[in-house]
Amino acid sequence: MQKMKWELASMFVVASMMMPSMSAMAQTNVDEADGHTGATTVGEAHQRVSNFLGRFSIGGYGEAIMTRNFYSDHFNRYKYPEQHANDDSHGQFDLPHVVLNIGYDFGRGWTMGTEIEFEHGGTESAVEVDADESGEYEAEVEKGGEVALEQFWIQKSWSEAVNLRAGEIIVPVGATNMHHNPVDFFTNYRPEGEHNILPNTWHQIGISLWGRNDHWRYEAQFLPGLDSERFGADCFVHYAATSCYEYKIANVYAAALRVDNYSIKNLRLGLSAYLGNSFKNKLKSAGSKYEDVKGTVKILAFDFHYDAHNVIARGNYDVATLSDAQQITTFNNSYPKHSGQDGSPSKHQPVGEMAVTFGGELGYNLLALSDKFADSETKLILFGRFEYYNPMKKGTHKVAYEWCEKKRMALGVNFFPMKEIVVKAEYSKRILNSQYNNEPSISLGIAYCGWFIK
Repeated sequence: MQKMKWELASMFVVASMMMPSMSAMAQTNVDEADGHTGATTVGEAHQRVSNFLGRFSIGGYGEAIMTRNFYSDHFNRYKYPEQHANDDSHGQFDLPHVVLNIGYDFGRGWTMGTEIEFEHGGTESAVEVDADESGEYEAEVEKGGEVALEQFWIQKSWSEAVNLRAGEIIVPVGATNMHHNPVDFFTNYRPEGEHNILPNTWHQIGISLWGRNDHWRYEAQFLPGLDSERFGADCFVHYAATSCYEYKIANVYAAALRVDNYSIKNLRLGLSAYLGNSFKNKLKSAGSKYEDVKGTVKILAFDFHYDAHNVIARGNYDVATLSDAQQITTFNNSYPKHSGQDGSPSKHQPVGEMAVTFGGELGYNLLALSDKFADSETKLILFGRFEYYNPMKKGTHKVAYEWCEKKRMALGVNFFPMKEIVVKAEYSKRILNSQYNNEPSISLGIAYCGWFIK
């Protein structure tokens, strides 16, 4: 990496020497305003560029995945499962996330970080088939769903234990939001449970106070509340952190907290929580009928990560509740059905009073059995994963949406030719309640994650 920095520095120096402002062969410039004469040598220019690159960081991650799904993709496959039990399989190629991170250290404890994310190779618009719209195609523009400035923050650090960050920040509630890079999980796609019931990656404009010492890391955040108009039956609050407007409405507020413990060697234990109201975060007036509705969202999540003796184990348990779920369902369904008539972001779906997910994965590095690869970055990890999730765990409409309750198992391998690159292959199966058809699939993907300059 240092070699790369010096090569880039040399390029900057050569370019600088070729510019007209540096044309004096004596490498001298004169400031006519005050008569000061100063010399700029190649070595000094080299040092300035080197100092700049020492403060500048570029990195990112990206994923490319091929999947074959051995189940129906018909929009009514849950409403009439018996009619679609023998439908043809279907395949897809996907770029789930391609991300560019750019950071800069201004000095004296001031830093800046940005993250630009391209989801599914998109350009902010997507077409989907909606089961609750009688299968019609809907073109949706989702700010933050396809191309997003996922992070942009300015940070002031007084010490490792005290840092204040403000801007577009990651909300570290749940394991996947805190650790969402493709090398942080074995499956090709992010763990489905947390991805389905929580915003993911969850990012909002807010203020964060965080810090760390040898055994603890903490983070406390002040944020705008979620938007109850974007809640749904099969997604709970997943879409509620983004905004379809040019700004994020903040009529109500929320707080998030995360604490991680590292006291036991090779083991991280994490506990995270969220509390905030959601109902009044909208442009449309609710009227006196809904005066007492708050739509309070409460989330509590536990997760762990263990990595030692060639074994990697991860797990999570998340529970989320929503007050006034029935009133929110009624209000969201009061919008005209077609988005073209009112521009409503509502999904026109009932929303549950409680959502739950838990899961775990276990992997073992097979190459560690060979002395040749015992201490190598090259790894071949055999893994298994199981998870359960239900965004309609409790609620008035639970029976009609029993298909939202799913178990998922996966078996596969991760091959790391080096620590920044991973090739993933897996067989997975979603297991639904007995009246529905199970959903097996196979996936093959490749991903990278790392810093080019840091």
